[in-house]
Amino acid sequence: MSTLAFRDAVVAHDHAALVATLAPDVVFCSPAVHKPYAGRDATAFVLAGVLQVFEDFRYVDELHDGDRAVLRFRATVGDREIEGVDLLTVGADGLVTELTVMIRPLSGLQAVVEGMGRALAALQEQGTGA
Repeated sequence: MSTLAFRDAVVAHDHAALVATLAPDVVFCSPAVHKPYAGRDATAFVLAGVLQVFEDFRYVDELHDGDRAVLRFRATVGDREIEGVDLLTVGADGLVTELTVMIRPLSGLQAVVEGMGRALAALQEQGTGA
C-alpha cells in the first residue's frame, strides 16, 4: 500500500479499498473536531460519510517526501466550493498511520460539518460504515 493507493481509492469512491489502505491504529485528525479519531474502524466510519458528502472530488496536486505526502484537493459540498489537503503518513508496511485533513474556506468547512452530521447520523442509523 502507499499514499497512491489511498488517493486512487478516494478518487474511485471505493470505501473497501480505502479502508484497506489504513493501518489498524491509524489516527485521523478531522478539521471539524478537536479530538482525533483513533483506529481503523472509527476512521472508516467517518470516511464513509466523506465519500457521500463530497461531490466532484478531485486531487489537483501532490507532494511526496519519503513516508509522507500532501494531497491537495477540490470538491463541492452542497453549494460550496472547497479546497483542502490530506496530510498522510505511511508506516513501514505501506499502510496509512496518520491522516490529517484541512479545509478552506470557513463557509465550506461549515457545509462539510453540516453534511457530515447528516451522513454520519444516517450511517449510524443503518448500522453500517460502508
